[in-house]
Amino acid sequence: MSEKSSNFLNAKLIPFFNKLAASRHLVALRDGMTAAVPMIIIGSIFMIIAQFPIKGYQSFMTHTFGANWATIVQYPTNASFHIMGLIAVAGISYNLAKSYKIDAFSAMIVGIGAFILTIPLKTDKAGDLWVPLKQLDSSGLFIAMIVGLFITDFYVWLVHKNLTIKMPDTVPPAVSNSFAALFPGALSLLLVWLVRLAVEATPMKSIPNVITFFLAGPLGSVSNTLGGALVIELVVCTLWLFGIHGANAISGVVDPILYAAMAQNAAAHTAGHVLPNIVTKPFFDNFVRIGGSGATIGLALLIAFASKSKEFKTLGELIVGPSLFNINEPVIFGVPIVLNYKMAIPFIVAPLMNITVAYTTMKLGIVAKTSGVYIPWTTPPIISGFLATNHISGSVLQLVEIIMDIAIYFFFFKSLDRDKFKQEQLAAQAD
Repeated sequence: MSEKSSNFLNAKLIPFFNKLAASRHLVALRDGMTAAVPMIIIGSIFMIIAQFPIKGYQSFMTHTFGANWATIVQYPTNASFHIMGLIAVAGISYNLAKSYKIDAFSAMIVGIGAFILTIPLKTDKAGDLWVPLKQLDSSGLFIAMIVGLFITDFYVWLVHKNLTIKMPDTVPPAVSNSFAALFPGALSLLLVWLVRLAVEATPMKSIPNVITFFLAGPLGSVSNTLGGALVIELVVCTLWLFGIHGANAISGVVDPILYAAMAQNAAAHTAGHVLPNIVTKPFFDNFVRIGGSGATIGLALLIAFASKSKEFKTLGELIVGPSLFNINEPVIFGVPIVLNYKMAIPFIVAPLMNITVAYTTMKLGIVAKTSGVYIPWTTPPIISGFLATNHISGSVLQLVEIIMDIAIYFFFFKSLDRDKFKQEQLAAQAD
């Protein structure tokens, strides 16, 4: 890097991003989503128990506890993973309103109501309404962020315009705050309602469909090519950086293509023919998203074994286990990765490098292609590489990729860890 570029980076770019990171809205986003981390870790533990990828274990548990044992074990997972969006909108609304020094609890309640209003409710045969859990989890996280920020800002603006009901000083604060939120809350929900009606009048049909609607065309034409795989993963990682579960957001468009390619490989493998496809569902699950989207197993290992800051050391003890089973929500929200410009580059580069290396080595015949066998996505790397390709070369490739991912994340993580460590030292000195 030239001296001129270095001066620009230190004098302009870094101060700009630091100022941005310290802004009221990004702080509210960070603190609001951090509230979901404990629930995510709890849910991860039960998910590993239910989906531990050993056939003997699964057979034993089914024989001992019945066919639906995994469903029962994952009740706590559903109660944690599937409310991430709900926790996020509550936390963001609360922290943003608190920064404006208004009643944060009332603003949070309005934020939750506005978020629920964006979701099309379902009706069962008895005529009862229910909320699809999928829209409350990470699939609805982006909408939760937008509602948490903009609707809370709108609510705060209305409060500052004194569009509130004033109660006598003798009225208890809880009652007074409830009445004060009446008009701002009603107008906030009215705004969301109008937006929902406008979206429902378009081909998108509902607010949760907006993102998928715009991605369907470009991603629907992706074929079994290196370029197509790179585009898919670039979209997935970019969406995750904005708090959207990228893989879930595009699964309806991309998964049918990837599963069809997997089925073609399975048929060819059974017939003893040459496997036709490289880019399949197991290709992404086992050789691209090692540790989860962003290939974060490299980052998880660094946090667990190379941290200096106490915060990261503690986090590492909690996240390394789930990461080995490709559950990386604790990493994404614990570091965090979302809206963290310092981690955006490795989060995108690591999986793209995994794609390039895996595709090239399979194309050249150095590594066996995925045989068409679907491996449970919670299967740890090294094991999954062998099972997906039916060849030891798959395990070797995964080991090489993990080392490469550690190298990609290393300098970015050390910079983050160093900043955390300095903050902890300053806090200790102040105490």
